[in-house]
Amino acid sequence: MTDLASIPLTALDGSELSLSEYAGRAVLVVNVASKCGLTPQYAALEKLATDYADCGLTVLGVPCNQFMGQEPGTAEEIQTFCSTTYGVSFPLLEKTDVNGESRHPLYVELTKTADATGAAGDVQWNFEKFLIARDGSVTNRFRPTTVPDAPEVIAAIEKELG
Repeated sequence: MTDLASIPLTALDGSELSLSEYAGRAVLVVNVASKCGLTPQYAALEKLATDYADCGLTVLGVPCNQFMGQEPGTAEEIQTFCSTTYGVSFPLLEKTDVNGESRHPLYVELTKTADATGAAGDVQWNFEKFLIARDGSVTNRFRPTTVPDAPEVIAAIEKELG
């Protein structure tokens, strides 16, 4: 498996970023969209980000427009929507493909991880969640309809935070 920390990323503001900046922290990576029925999950993601920040969790949002064009905005529009509508303070990446031939290298690696039923492969929809442990391994995958504050998500996060 590729070392996730070595995969170059680009933040929503265009600056370079890498998971190595979060070394020693657990990271919940979520592909997000502003115009999806699941968009209200932003509120629970922000709550996780603030409640568990001091314990070592970072939430990382990855805007994606691959699912029925539900993230059509520019970087500025996405940032404004997230901050004004949901008070999002966690980092966001640039708009990214999570499936297909243009799948970002981060998602090439993340999608190798199976969910609770043993299914790996393509991201199903917006708001699919991957938990990366402090050691950089991907430990959990939660499908889109599993809300960020579901007991199984909280339990997995708390296990990684020790």
